[in-house]
Amino acid sequence: MFQTGGLLVFYGLLAQTMAQFGVLPIPLDQALPLNVNPALPLSPTGLAGILTNALSNGLLSGGLLGILENLPLLDILKPGGGTSGGLLGGLLGKVMSVIPGLNIIDMKVTDPQLLELGLVQSPDGHRLYVTIPLGINLQVNTPLVGANLLRLAVKLNITAEILAVRDKQERIHLVLGDCTHSPGSLQISLLDGLGPLPIQSPLDSLTGILNNVLPELVQGKVCPLVNEVLSGLDATLVHDIVNMLTHGLRFVIKV
Repeated sequence: MFQTGGLLVFYGLLAQTMAQFGVLPIPLDQALPLNVNPALPLSPTGLAGILTNALSNGLLSGGLLGILENLPLLDILKPGGGTSGGLLGGLLGKVMSVIPGLNIIDMKVTDPQLLELGLVQSPDGHRLYVTIPLGINLQVNTPLVGANLLRLAVKLNITAEILAVRDKQERIHLVLGDCTHSPGSLQISLLDGLGPLPIQSPLDSLTGILNNVLPELVQGKVCPLVNEVLSGLDATLVHDIVNMLTHGLRFVIKV
C-alpha cells in the first residue's frame, strides 16, 4: 500500500515530465470536443456550382425535355402555319421540289438534351448570365411508310440574364431579365439521309428555314420555364446570391 507522501512525489514527477514535453493535462471536468475546428461558411465561389445545379435540376423537373420533344415544328412549316403565314410553307414546298414527288409529311423531335449550363458574372458584378445549351435530333419523314428523309442534329444556346430586384415591400428577389437565343449558336448537322441522292440543296434550304424559325420557337418555350425555376429556388440560396449581387461581389470564377 502506497503512502501519501509517495503519491505526492509520483504526481510531482509526472507533472514535471509533462511540462518538459510541452503537454498540459486536461482537467477532469472538461470534456474533449469532438471537433476542435468550427464549421466554415460556404465559400462564395461554391454558390456558382450550387446555382447551376439548382437551375439544371429545376429545368429538368419542370419538363424541359418534354417541351423540346413537343415543339410544333411541322405546324409552323405548313402553309399558313405560324406567325409567318404561307411564307414558310411556300419555302418548304420549294425545298422539296428539288426531288420530284417528295414532300414532308412529318417532322419529329427526338433525343432532347440539356447540356452543362454555363454561368458568367457581369463586369460590375451585379448580374448573372446563364447559358442553357440544348440539343435535339430532327427526324424528317417522307410519304413513304417508315421512310426517313433526313435526320438532323441541332444544338442551340439560350442565354438568360438574372438580376436582383427590390419589390414594393423592399424585398429583393432574383428575376429573369433578357432571355434570348445566343446569336450564331444554332448548329445543324446531318446525321444520315438519302445517301447517293442529291440532298445538299434541299438540306441547305431546310437548314435556312430552321435557322429562321427554330431559335425564336425554342426561346418562347424555354424562357418562361426559366422564370418559373428562378421563382422556386431555395430561399437561403437566393439570399446568398442576392447579397453577392447587390454588393457587386464576385463569386463566379472563370477558368
